[in-house]
Formats: sequence, structure tokens, C-alpha cells
Amino acid sequence: MRPLALALSCVLLTACATVGPDYREPPPVDVGSGWTLPLASESQSADLSHWWSALDDPILDRLMATALAQNLDLRQAAARIDEARALRDRVAGEALPTVGAGASVNRRRQSENGPLPIGSIPGLDATQTIYDAGFDAAWEADLFGAKRRAMEGASARLEATEAEAQGVRMRIVAEVARTWFTAAGARYELHTQQATLDTLQQTLELVRLRHALGDASAADVEAAYAQWTAVNALIPDIQARQRAAVLSLGVLLGTPPERELALLDGPLTPSTLRALPVGERADMLRRRPDVLAAERRLAASSADIGVATAELFPKLSIGVGGGFQALSTGNWFDASSSRFSILPLISWRLFDGGRVRAEIRAREAAERQAALAYEQAVLAALGDAERALGDYHGGLDTLERRGMALDAARVSYGHAKARYAAGDIALVELLAAQRSLHEAETAAARAHTNAAVQLVALYKALGGGWGESMAVQQQVSWLATVLEDG
Repeated sequence: MRPLALALSCVLLTACATVGPDYREPPPVDVGSGWTLPLASESQSADLSHWWSALDDPILDRLMATALAQNLDLRQAAARIDEARALRDRVAGEALPTVGAGASVNRRRQSENGPLPIGSIPGLDATQTIYDAGFDAAWEADLFGAKRRAMEGASARLEATEAEAQGVRMRIVAEVARTWFTAAGARYELHTQQATLDTLQQTLELVRLRHALGDASAADVEAAYAQWTAVNALIPDIQARQRAAVLSLGVLLGTPPERELALLDGPLTPSTLRALPVGERADMLRRRPDVLAAERRLAASSADIGVATAELFPKLSIGVGGGFQALSTGNWFDASSSRFSILPLISWRLFDGGRVRAEIRAREAAERQAALAYEQAVLAALGDAERALGDYHGGLDTLERRGMALDAARVSYGHAKARYAAGDIALVELLAAQRSLHEAETAAARAHTNAAVQLVALYKALGGGWGESMAVQQQVSWLATVLEDG
């Protein structure tokens, strides 16, 4: 009964202490009073997990669905989550007993002239067959919480890995959208250049006709032709940019790059760009997976201190074994053939040259680094969002001004075309108006593409494009309180 009582006492002792610091939420970070360039009311907040759906672009919707299902970076991130989950499960398993079982048949002959005088013992045969079957179990009591701290750290690292995977998803979503807008913008710019070429071709034919009639000089023909060739020379570069973007889309979609080349001849689908509800700064930080991952790494660092601190204290383990052993199969499993053992073991590192305390100091320094990294992640997220907000604000302003310039250039070209037909102005003035219109159309097309790319950057900076896992959701509500207190 004494061994059993000792084992029971060990079980009761496992709840006696958990050394090391309990994790405390990081101090609130000052997130400021609000956005410096709000594009919409801060009280408005939209679901940004599938922000691209609001653009009503069916091609972009298809590209996103394919990328989210097949992108290789996302699949690697999913594998990292599986790895982190398996490591957590391994840590959880270390807190449980290990149990083994076995059976053996051992045929042996002992020396009759050895230390044990087998030959002189009546009825004892020097040749024996030993039958044995049994089990053994071992368990280390978590007296000072080392295993509990290890489990806390492993769980926090799993959640950090999940948050980092969501960050990969957010990056891939943004990259797909940016690349598609680049390809679509090049396609639209190519359409604009071709329309300009058609107009210049008509002008060139008109000048040639007038030259044949004696109403225009050869210099006029050369000037019209020179302007046509100048615009025509721009097309190969635009086609190359469009092709490069489409090939990049194939890689992002996890498919052979050339599979999406059909998009080169796709429809013109310029997206509608507008201001969007950005919500409050704290809302943005709650959506940023890099901030959440940094906070979870801080929690893991805190747990590591407890694991290291537990090495200062004694360890208690219990080994138990039992089974049946006999010299014949006839009585192998009789009660008289049973065997049993229990072995409590206490070990305590009394001197190690200060290695454990040095490890504790190292873990404490790592926690301080993680705390600073968390604060840096918050400030970097604010900086990213402010820059992206300013860039998109400027992009919309530029787009509006380019639109006004384009309208003015169209009116000016219309007047110049009518006056040239009436003979009121020279060809050089008409060509100048056409050149101004071409430049305005090109600038407007590029301004639209730039604004679309800046919109993608803003959504990414605001934490758009990822859905929270269950493990991450458990931390988001807590993190919200911390950020709002700041």
C-alpha cells in the first residue's frame, strides 16, 4: 500500500506550483487620435475579408478563387500550420504517461560450473525457457508547471503561425489584384494607343490627299507620319508589360504561367474607384495579422521563461511495471507467475555552473525583444496604413485632375480639327492638339491604373483579404481591448 500511497501523493503534488511569469497583456500602444487623411467617416467600418468582391469584376473574382485554392505559398503556409499543430500536440503528449507492452520467449543454458552451482541443485535444469509478458509505464509529475508552460508556448506559437499564414493570404490577395490591375491597365492603355493611331492614320491620309491636291506640303506629310510612328513605337512596350503581368498571374495562381495568356485579349473592365470606409485605427490593427502574430510570439516568449525556471526545481518521475513470467506455458498466466514493480525517482540539479540561471536570463531578454517587436509591429502597421491612405488619396485626386485635363484636351482637339478642316489653322496646330490629347489619354489611363494599385495597397495596409481562424479569433477580441485602451 505504501507505493500506491506514494504514487497518489505525487499526483496531488502536480498542482502545487507553476513557476515563471503569468502572461500579461502588453501595455497599451498609443494609436493616436485618428487618421490624418480620412477618406470616409471613421465610424464606418466594412468587412474587408473579400474586399475585391465590391469591385464587381468577374475576372478578378475568378482569379482570386483560383489563387486562394492553388497558390503554392498558401499551401506552404497551410503545411506550416500543420507542423505547428503537430508540435503542440507533441508537447501535450509529453504531459501524459508513456505505456509500453511486450512479450518474449528466452531459451538459454547457464553454466553448471559458474558462480551459481546449478549442477549441484537437485531438480534445476541448466537449460531453461523463460516466458515473459507484461507492461511498463513511466510518468513525470509536472510539479512546477514546466509542461504547462511548454503547452502555453506551443499553443501561442501555433496561433502565431496561423496569423502569419493569414498574412501570406493577405499578401497573395493583394498581389493578384495588383498584377491584374496592371495587366488590365496595360490592356486599356493599349486600346487608347490604338485609338490614337487610328485617328493619326486618318489625319495622315487626309494630309496625303491634300498634298496630292496641292493644299499641303511634303513637310506636312512627314510631320503627320512622324507623329504616327512615334505613337506606334510605344505599343511594343505596353504589350510587353501586359504579357509580363499576365504571366505573373499564372504563377500566383499556381498554374503554368502561359495558362492565363487568354487574358491578353480579354474585355476592357476598368474598375470603379471610390473612397472606402476605413474604420478606426484600432479596427485596422485588429485586422493586421502581423500585429497579432507579434503578440502571440510575445506570449510564447513569456511561457519560455517558465519552462527555463522549472529547471531550478526537483523533478519527480514514477516508473511502473508488471506482467507474468514463468518457465512453462502451462502456468505462464497464473497468479503465482505475476510480477510488479514501482520506482519513484527524484532528481535535482544541484550544481550546473549557472547554466540554468543563464538560460532564464536569456529567455527574459527574448521576452523583452518580443515586447519591443510587438510595439514596433503596431507602429509599422500605423505607418503603412497612413502612407497607403495618403497614396490612395493622392491617386484619386490625380485621377480626377487627369480626367479634367482629358476633357479639356478633347474639346481643344475638336476645335482644332474643325478649324483645320475649315483651313483656319496649319497642320502643325492640329498635330499639337492631337499630341496633347494623346498625352492626356495616356496620363489618364495610367492614373487609373496607379489609383487601382494604390487601392490594393490600402486594402492590404488596412488588413483586408484574410479570414480569421478559430484560434486567431480567440485572440482578436482580447487584442481589441488592448488597442482601444491605447
